[in-house]
Amino acid sequence: MLLQRLSDAFGVSGCEEEVRSILAEAVRPHVDELRTDSLGNLIAIKRARAGVPRPVRVMLAAHMDEVGLMITHVEKDGLLRFQPVGGIDPRLLPAKRVLIGRERVPGVITVKPIHLLKPEERERVVPVEQMYIDIGATSKDAAEKRIKIGDYAVFATRFGPHGLEGESRLVRGKAFDDRAGCAVLAAVLQGEPYPVEIAGVFTVQEEVGLRGARVAGYALEPDVAIVLEGTICDDLPKEKDQSPVTRVGKGPAITIADRTFVADRRLVQLLVDTAEKQGLPYQFKEPALGGTDAGAIHLTRAGVPSVALSVPSRYIHGPACVLSLDDLENAVALLRAALPLLESWPNLDL
Repeated sequence: MLLQRLSDAFGVSGCEEEVRSILAEAVRPHVDELRTDSLGNLIAIKRARAGVPRPVRVMLAAHMDEVGLMITHVEKDGLLRFQPVGGIDPRLLPAKRVLIGRERVPGVITVKPIHLLKPEERERVVPVEQMYIDIGATSKDAAEKRIKIGDYAVFATRFGPHGLEGESRLVRGKAFDDRAGCAVLAAVLQGEPYPVEIAGVFTVQEEVGLRGARVAGYALEPDVAIVLEGTICDDLPKEKDQSPVTRVGKGPAITIADRTFVADRRLVQLLVDTAEKQGLPYQFKEPALGGTDAGAIHLTRAGVPSVALSVPSRYIHGPACVLSLDDLENAVALLRAALPLLESWPNLDL
């Protein structure tokens, strides 16, 4: 399964090479052009089917990078200091296993044992500055034979099924934000050409500022853009009745607005109408939360009408995420059904 290979891959922001290699292998037989730009975005062009004059160019974007850690200092005793790359809740870090650098050196994130904490220390979250990674080295010299400053670290989580055997379509893994979107985009690029040109972009450095998308959007000059994401899900029990951002298993989520952009209402309606006509489940992501590559793409050049379609994932930006394969497959089906309708953009018959 492509999602499994992508989830298990090593690809913190600025270090997306392994993910890019997997995706290039997956989509190369299905596209007309495949190239890597100067920032590291993987760009796949799938031309419109023959006979379509001046086809609409649709940019489909999904980011390759994941949140992680960067080594910043090696202590005399061989312990490693680090800083987060992207948004990681420090509450999730203590005692987690990680893999570091090209050699995938195993390590464990350490903090002071609870037995040694003062009462006031037990009442607050340990800051990252007071955490270390233990790789089993006994000196700085020993650690530096395997690790160097600037090396990246990822959570040592492996992809697998989640839930009761035979009763669940859930899977568990790391980096579903946004390897889920990458898997959707790769699937959409397969098969026969559409009546529109697809500019598929697997972007870099989304987690640290939507950087790859900004460059790609400027270079490609799309007529319209659809961003594919693995998005926030908080459908667990709450103390008071409150609508979740999204729900796992209830279909792909359509974004109306988030902190980075307001979705083009024509594109939102197109996805809604298509889902209902095809009998596909869908949901709306709670507005004004999170951000996606659409925040950069929609502001390039003279502006690009944009929308985001996401696969809900529990515990994103954490060591282990959970999503439904049904949601992922329905996102692929919805996008495949909606793309041909963009042939008449912007004169959609809604």
